[in-house]
Amino acid sequence: MSAKVAIQKFSFPFSCAARLSQQDEVTQEGRVQVKLHDLQENRISSEASPVAVTGALVQNEKQAQKSPKPPPGGDKPAARVLVCTDASQSAVISRLTVEGEDQRPVAKRQLSSESAARTITVVKKSAVRKEAEEHGYLKPKAHLGQRAPPPSAGKRRRRKDLFTNSEVFSRVDSHAIRAGAELKDKCVYDVKTIVQSVTQGARNELERLRAIWVWLCHNIEYDVSGYLGRSERLCSPEEVIAAGRGVCCGYSSLCSEMCREVGIECQEVPGHSKGIGYLQGQSLKNVTSDHLWNSVLLGGQWFLLDACWGAGRVDVQHESFIRRFDDFYFLTDPEEFIESHFPDEEKWQLLDAPIPLEEFERRVFKTSAFFTMGLRLIQPHHFHIVTDDGEANVSLSFSRPATFTYEITQHQDLLHRGAPEQKDSSNSTFGLVTVSHRSMRLQLLPPASGVYDVKVFARPETATTSLIWICSFTVECPIPRAMEEIPENPFLSWGLQPVAGSLGVAGSSQGSEAAEAVEGVFELALKTSRPLMLLCELGHPGLEAAVAKRCLATQIQPDVLTCHVLCPLRGFYRLSVFVRDYEKTEVKFQNAGNFLLHCKGKVVGPDELYPPNLSSVCGPGSRTLEAGLSKFSHTTALVSTQQGKCNVTFHNQRDLELHTVLSREGNKPAAVPLSRQLFCTYTDSKVTVSVSLPDAGVYRLGLYAKIPPGGDFSPMCDFVLRNSCDQPGPPFPGVYSAWRKGCVLFEPRVGLLKPLAWVRFRVRVPGAQRVSMMGETRTDLKLNKSRVWEGEVFSGNGLQPLKLAAASGESSDMAVLLTFDIKQLEGEV
Repeated sequence: MSAKVAIQKFSFPFSCAARLSQQDEVTQEGRVQVKLHDLQENRISSEASPVAVTGALVQNEKQAQKSPKPPPGGDKPAARVLVCTDASQSAVISRLTVEGEDQRPVAKRQLSSESAARTITVVKKSAVRKEAEEHGYLKPKAHLGQRAPPPSAGKRRRRKDLFTNSEVFSRVDSHAIRAGAELKDKCVYDVKTIVQSVTQGARNELERLRAIWVWLCHNIEYDVSGYLGRSERLCSPEEVIAAGRGVCCGYSSLCSEMCREVGIECQEVPGHSKGIGYLQGQSLKNVTSDHLWNSVLLGGQWFLLDACWGAGRVDVQHESFIRRFDDFYFLTDPEEFIESHFPDEEKWQLLDAPIPLEEFERRVFKTSAFFTMGLRLIQPHHFHIVTDDGEANVSLSFSRPATFTYEITQHQDLLHRGAPEQKDSSNSTFGLVTVSHRSMRLQLLPPASGVYDVKVFARPETATTSLIWICSFTVECPIPRAMEEIPENPFLSWGLQPVAGSLGVAGSSQGSEAAEAVEGVFELALKTSRPLMLLCELGHPGLEAAVAKRCLATQIQPDVLTCHVLCPLRGFYRLSVFVRDYEKTEVKFQNAGNFLLHCKGKVVGPDELYPPNLSSVCGPGSRTLEAGLSKFSHTTALVSTQQGKCNVTFHNQRDLELHTVLSREGNKPAAVPLSRQLFCTYTDSKVTVSVSLPDAGVYRLGLYAKIPPGGDFSPMCDFVLRNSCDQPGPPFPGVYSAWRKGCVLFEPRVGLLKPLAWVRFRVRVPGAQRVSMMGETRTDLKLNKSRVWEGEVFSGNGLQPLKLAAASGESSDMAVLLTFDIKQLEGEV
């Protein structure tokens, strides 16, 4: 009986062939005595010790011709071959290929007569398995048909051990792309010629493989028409090169053929993938695999690569192929490759602990960007999430700062359904993204019962490009949580932005979780590492922009930024803060944080909102310090009074000319101008601003100074005065320009006097030679020992006001300092 055996050794880049001649005998134990011959291309030294072979595939010639190539993982052949060379003291498991005489290339099947003396022994598989396992040559469940990856010696090398980053291949990549374009122009379709051209200049096995892979990714596009069945699928290398397109088998077969041309051992690996046509949650058990990729042997270790996925992606919606070179699928680490590729044979997972098919089906789909950005999934570990109390959570960690957003839509079966893989902003109000120093949390709140698809997008923090799809989930919501609408967040995440630290924001009084606005009021404080300017923005689904501005008051201090917020409506609010360096006026404000506020109880009424035209600089802070105004009696921007009056004091170290303004919302008519409700006293460096409020409400007290002296008045800061007293506060006297530094009014402290009454006046006027009260009559005040002018003055019947006037120096002219109004007598109009 005639048969033939083909033996291929893993540990050497050559093939050995053994043939059973007519004289060879099959023993009763299943052993066959045959001669071992060398290929003339790769000859074994004649000094090598005899080779013992056990477990060979033996087929008759007719059967070999019918099945020239055994199926991957098949176990129909009756025996297995093990080659052991004593001289090298190595053992390798060989893959056997049974071929007909007329099917073998002559150059590869010529036998050398010089090695005729060598013999091999062939026995049945069942007779030798135990012996082989005892010697450690075979694993108990080794497969046939494809050569199994050898056990790794020591720690497995990872992609980063082969090359630090893809930039090391810039020369190889450029040459492969350029050579590919030239070959295409010349209509060169021969595999050998192409390989020789694109690998020219490659210095080692890794660079040759890289050149082949780059050429494949840049010159072969995915055959969408063939995939959809509208044209014949191209798989053979010649057809794929000529057409410039192919499906996955076209990429894998061409990759294998090109690798063989440069002596790189390459296997095609069939299996399942989470690519186009993949249905989330579908069972792949007993389903024929739909994808092919490659595994290559480099330095005695197998690595994985997929040129089909590295070339680009398919837009299912538009039935087109989008070229997008993805370097991630070149020598991908097995731990990451298994997230999207599941081989038919477990051994090609290349994992120390292989996972079952069911685990592959349940795992979260992660794109290549997920891994290239250094992300890690904290929870959940499976793609399908069921809400708890209407809420589902996703958490990721990252090693490098990143920006995140998400998209939630009604569930569709296809994972790749043509939806955009990039996103610029979030328009969803059914979830909250919060980013801390090294992690991201997505809190999902589906609006109604049902199943939803969730896509998470990300980009490096410093990038200005669109955010990229990184992973997907499905969320099943049996019972939604009843809650108000969450405002849109165009700045993507909640809490302080990861970039906040570099902007000068060192910390926040509020974290990324929603904050309750008790009685409609909230205060946010940001700790800063350097002086900053602050702007704030408040958003609510039912809040008008003009009203939103009246809900914010900000205080800017050298080391703290404070934002006071009012909530006129129930529900959720978005408070966004923007900062820039205090002195760099040319620099744009950047978003430093976004905070979610919730008001579910008492709200602030329309008449309680902050006054219109409130400055962005409220309360003492960086600007007042810069102007030399210090030691303020009120250090916050908000001042409350229950008596309808208050005094604000501070020191004016640079003796600036000051001005104050009092205003309120609306054009409510007043008997006395609001300017009469203010009175300033300036002694030495201390300034006292006295305020008497006409009725309850919210007022703005503006402080201005001339900087530089002689220039225009510049705003220093605003105070918000909130008065809860219903009794009207009396006005102050009218003030004239002659009332200057050092002038003090002790009595009376009101500017509206009773008619027909004697009123005691006490006033200090530095440098005055005479001080008089002029009304219906003139009354001179007397100077006492304390340098205070005093006297009793009759107010009159109110026909004309009383004026406080003074003469200074030798001049006899009297300058009016203050005026006092007299109440009209009852019955008079």
